[in-house]
Amino acid sequence: MAGLFISFEGIDGAGKSTHIHALAAALRASGCEVTQTREPGGTPLAEQLRTLVLNDPMDAMTEALLVFAARRDHIQRVIAPALARGEVVLCDRFTDATFAYQGGGREFDWDTLSELERWVQSEPGTAERARGTRLLQPDLTFWFDLPADVAAKRLAGARVPDKFEAQPQAFFEKVAWGYAKRLAFDAKRFARIDANQSPELVWLDVLQAMRDRALLP
Repeated sequence: MAGLFISFEGIDGAGKSTHIHALAAALRASGCEVTQTREPGGTPLAEQLRTLVLNDPMDAMTEALLVFAARRDHIQRVIAPALARGEVVLCDRFTDATFAYQGGGREFDWDTLSELERWVQSEPGTAERARGTRLLQPDLTFWFDLPADVAAKRLAGARVPDKFEAQPQAFFEKVAWGYAKRLAFDAKRFARIDANQSPELVWLDVLQAMRDRALLP
């Protein structure tokens, strides 16, 4: 795949949406073709599964299975074709979010999530597919790291919370632990962004991370 895959991670209120739109605009201005998408979601089927995951009561395994089912359809129909066309794919959350929310927040088994990751993200057409050794992963992941109490203040009164946004602060502390564990496992892929600063400074950090990797002039 000749394109570039960038994911944006973090809890709601961390500023992902603001900066994914800004980066899309900057990349388009530099001449790139950009596909902007999100997870769970990105396809009609995946959006239906998103509604279930965000609103219906279910256990952690059911959540994980639905999220990975949505991801499989998303990869097949949107992400992989866009990368094959040489586009830049900007995705609001990807698999790191599943490890953070279901693995960290819900305390679901990490090894089971890893196995699902191998099944769903094995690149088709490779000899390694059956062994799950070649996985589709972002080339760069921005983790917008923000304390849970600050995120809660930013979101207060903004909208009716979904079932994850309504979780207590302790849940989001475990989500942050899940993100930190993923970063430790694959540090070169991550750019940790201090989201507890002004949007202008956050944007400068995003730009610097892109320039450090020679991904933006």
